[in-house]
Amino acid sequence: MPGVRSHSLACLSKTGFHRVAYRELGPGDAGPAHPVPVVCIHGLARNARDFDALAAVLAAAGRRVICVDIVGRGDSGWLRDPQDYAYPQYLADMVALIARLDCEQVDIVGTSMGGLIGMMLAAQPDSPLRRLVMNDVGPFIPKAALERILDYVGGDPRFSGLAAAEAYHRKIYRGFGALSDAQWRHLTETSLRRDGDGWRLHYDPGIARPFREAEPADVDLWALWDRVACPVLVLRGAESDLLLPETAAEVARRGPRAEVIEVPGCGHAPALLEAAQTQSLRDWLAGE
Repeated sequence: MPGVRSHSLACLSKTGFHRVAYRELGPGDAGPAHPVPVVCIHGLARNARDFDALAAVLAAAGRRVICVDIVGRGDSGWLRDPQDYAYPQYLADMVALIARLDCEQVDIVGTSMGGLIGMMLAAQPDSPLRRLVMNDVGPFIPKAALERILDYVGGDPRFSGLAAAEAYHRKIYRGFGALSDAQWRHLTETSLRRDGDGWRLHYDPGIARPFREAEPADVDLWALWDRVACPVLVLRGAESDLLLPETAAEVARRGPRAEVIEVPGCGHAPALLEAAQTQSLRDWLAGE
């Protein structure tokens, strides 16, 4: 993508430092037209490149956009102890990133895990979050959806070529919606790393270990949700098994009383590649 600047920062876990990579788009040296940067945080087994389309739209509107690779994914480093792949570490890394950005406030767009990271940050006293978008995730996650995700996250398949890798991604991520061939190819190519003559997924398989070693159960984070004070927009894939209709109705009723938009033709989670999705987020994030 033209105008992308690649950066990284050193963050700390209990076993030492690790590298967190991020991509930045926006006005650059001329200074942002909007004083609040947008930080985009991906899902559990995804990476910063999921936000290529959204970042381009936001940057064209004068926003400074930061797309981060959560540790263990994409161009970021891997943790020495896989048990550290958990929200306390992710929150600490995001606090370090926000400090690096040298800003008073941030907006966050988070898909699935990224949305939960944003919610947890927003629930803290004196949070710097101005606005939060949660893409197909809420404060209640049913056990069945987690079990479905754990069927594939943490796997380490090898692909002899891009065609086989694309077929895998079309199957695993069919909830992203009816994407074009070009979109599926882009999503596939940005999700892989070279392995000799073939390809592997661009993450540490250890990211799933804490989930696999815990007893499967529903996740209830309503107490955190009720502490969020900033405006929240929740996107829900109309066929999602992770953000249930009753959860979407409840987030509109309590806590920050989120605005909820249902995205037709998607499950978990809308890919944020279609113009209708990226433009609606651009317009909502432009609010006060």
